Amino acid sequence: MIIDFTVGNFLSFRERVTLSLEASSASELEPTNVFRAGDLRLLRAAVVYGANASGKSNLIKAMTFMKRLTVTSSKETQIGDEIDVTPFRLSEDGGKPSYFELRFIRDKTRYRYGFEVSRKRVHREWLYSQVTSKEANLFTRDAGGISVNRNRFKGGRDLTNKTRTNALFLSVAAQFNQQIARQLVSWFKGLRFISGATDMAFLPYTLERLEDEKCKKRILEMVRNVDLGIDDISGKSIKVTADRLPKDMPAGLKKQFVALKGETLEIRTVHRRLSGDKVASSVEFDLESDESEGTRKFVAMTGPLIDTLDNGYVLVIDELDARMHPLVTRYIISLFNSRMNRCNAQLIFATHDTNLLSSDYMRRDQIWFTEKRDDGSTSLYSLIEFKAPSTGKRVRKDASFRKDYIQGRYGAIPFIGDFNLLAGTKPC
Repeated sequence: MIIDFTVGNFLSFRERVTLSLEASSASELEPTNVFRAGDLRLLRAAVVYGANASGKSNLIKAMTFMKRLTVTSSKETQIGDEIDVTPFRLSEDGGKPSYFELRFIRDKTRYRYGFEVSRKRVHREWLYSQVTSKEANLFTRDAGGISVNRNRFKGGRDLTNKTRTNALFLSVAAQFNQQIARQLVSWFKGLRFISGATDMAFLPYTLERLEDEKCKKRILEMVRNVDLGIDDISGKSIKVTADRLPKDMPAGLKKQFVALKGETLEIRTVHRRLSGDKVASSVEFDLESDESEGTRKFVAMTGPLIDTLDNGYVLVIDELDARMHPLVTRYIISLFNSRMNRCNAQLIFATHDTNLLSSDYMRRDQIWFTEKRDDGSTSLYSLIEFKAPSTGKRVRKDASFRKDYIQGRYGAIPFIGDFNLLAGTKPC
């Protein structure tokens, strides 16, 4: 469970900004959209709106970067390798390290883990835990070295001299089976990321879940709930042969594909064939060639959706609404904003679908905006903390969120130029 995430000097984020999933004192949609974790009230979902190029995707890229470096830096970097981090580039202070911090809960213990890195090295790193009202330091790292709490982070001191300047200490400790580090890196692995460019990458995982009858039943239930007209799904991995490749593919390229001895997925969907008002038979469709892009995306997502809900993971999705009907998007969100979300899984997503900007579905503290400042940097703020510039008043819970956003009252919308200026231009 995520409490909050902070990033600074990374991509379009110049100053530090924080996305918080800690619920405010607001009372709307309390039973469905909020859950308790000890003395904390946390949100089951958060949505990020903003104009194109305002920083929505960069926020998700920042979370993805933190996960990737935490999980892989001890294994996938060598001495002298640069860290693949991109600081804010539109100012002269770009030489400062990039900042990342995540507060989260694992096994009823709160953790605060963070680091500052440049392309050359890790500048700072820290880990704190909290069971009672006080935080306890497990380790800190700075220019002077790595200081380890030998009682709370047992065995960690023996690993400080095994940590390269371009690797995270937590990642190294996990590789050497330090218990807490191993558990926390495992938690990071549980973070799921889906973007518009990679949503079909989860299709093999969904296919694997289809082999389990109980899981297949749940996938079919989800597919039927969004009215895709599919009665059954089956799939298998098949070897790539020349006759399975496109007929217009060059012969040389076909040979290369076959030589790789690769596999591809063959997924079939079953639809009813009617005779009058009665079902006469069934017809098989190929998911790749016969189904719409929206159907393919939703089917691919069912596996990670079920995995996230069953294990209480965090799922982060960029462009959730891409290629899908607004009602399908709303259905996915309802899986999380529900009392049926018993493991308290969380969903963080970016979208342009303003139909979700409603007090019927989202609380004010669940709605976030990214806006580009004059210097090209991104600001991040929630609807619950927004104050109208003219009156200084906060947004009421019964306000028309969608209408007010479209009218620009909350900012975070694109400035559209005057189309009339095109009237005097020469035709192409």
